[in-house]
Amino acid sequence: MFRTSNKFILRLLALAALVVPTLIGCGTQESEQEGMELVMWHAYRGGERAALEEVIGSFNAENADRGVRVRLLAVPFDAYADKLSAALPQGKGPDLFIFAQDRLGGWVESGKTVEPIGFYLNPTDHQRFLPGMVDALTYRGAVYGVPLNFKSLALIRNADLAPTEPQTTDELAAAARAFMVARPGEFGLSFEYANPDFQGALFNAFGGGVVSDRGEAILDREQNRKAFELLLKWRDEDKILLPEPTGALVLTLYNEERTPFVISGPWFLGEVDPALNTIVSPLPIIPEADGAPIRPWLLVEGVFVSETAPSSLEAFRVAQYLTSPEAATIFALKGRQLPTIKAIYDDPRVMNDPILSGFRQQLESSAPLPNIPEMAHYWTPGTTAMTQVLRSGRPPADALAEAQAEMDRSIAEMRRSGQ
Repeated sequence: MFRTSNKFILRLLALAALVVPTLIGCGTQESEQEGMELVMWHAYRGGERAALEEVIGSFNAENADRGVRVRLLAVPFDAYADKLSAALPQGKGPDLFIFAQDRLGGWVESGKTVEPIGFYLNPTDHQRFLPGMVDALTYRGAVYGVPLNFKSLALIRNADLAPTEPQTTDELAAAARAFMVARPGEFGLSFEYANPDFQGALFNAFGGGVVSDRGEAILDREQNRKAFELLLKWRDEDKILLPEPTGALVLTLYNEERTPFVISGPWFLGEVDPALNTIVSPLPIIPEADGAPIRPWLLVEGVFVSETAPSSLEAFRVAQYLTSPEAATIFALKGRQLPTIKAIYDDPRVMNDPILSGFRQQLESSAPLPNIPEMAHYWTPGTTAMTQVLRSGRPPADALAEAQAEMDRSIAEMRRSGQ
């Protein structure tokens, strides 16, 4: 017998409230429930946190007459994902939160975590965002988050040390070697190349990858072996890479002007000396990969609504407010973030910014990080493979074959357990 849940009825009533006018600028509409506090978790620091606090402060001021407010809670990044995964199913977590798409599939499959919000979106909402942003927060045909900001790796350079933007990896290696000849003891190219997230950019460029669209492990591929070989060439033949690729060392070298090139994302620039002549540009193409560009994974940060939120409509209104043009301007100019709103990139202050515009260009050759549950089973064997190749000298083919087998076992176990 078909039963209609109370939550479904509330959604129908909410949809009726959204027809006219649209949610943007909806301060005069009746809410599902007046006089509530919504708790929002995030892991932002520094300028990103200050920008979020400013936007939420404006939301609270504009909605004070309705008694609706948002309380922010900052969670340390290293513990953030685990805290969400543990708290949400117990109904003890936030009402809404900011996170990237990589855990989405696992959360949906485990149940009692995130609320689908596509019910509230209309075609006009979709058109506000850059291409692919809503898709990144879509799982099994349902939209689960409102896109807020995006992040990816790109090429960061000190234009005083490297005036010319390299178009190919051969040009990048040549410029890095020239710098090291002129500055003995320094390093031409710095990035955390032992991190499988960074290696994924090379896998994608060569046409390899980690998981297929069907969730099958695809690590043991010739394309991925070629990606490893290019990395080893940079380290062992060109000798342009630092020996211990830690994030702290990369930052120190860049700030002390001891390296001209860094591969990293917008998070790196939060601690870079603002006096440096820093420019961001898309990662170069790889001749050995038939001229394909280095394709880093794209992370889309969404505003997600918990299934236990007291009002999914009010939570969605907060998400819409965070993705308004006014909020996007604050995130871009004060938080130094990359908003998902298309219109913001027509603003001359953003368009002419050498950092924001560079990451925006990188978007065109980035690959969305898969949001399916199987992707989570890559990181441990992927890290092991990197360690074996880079520190133990194991052939890439052997390390990848073993990592593939471990992924296969782990994914099979997940499917048997129904998680």
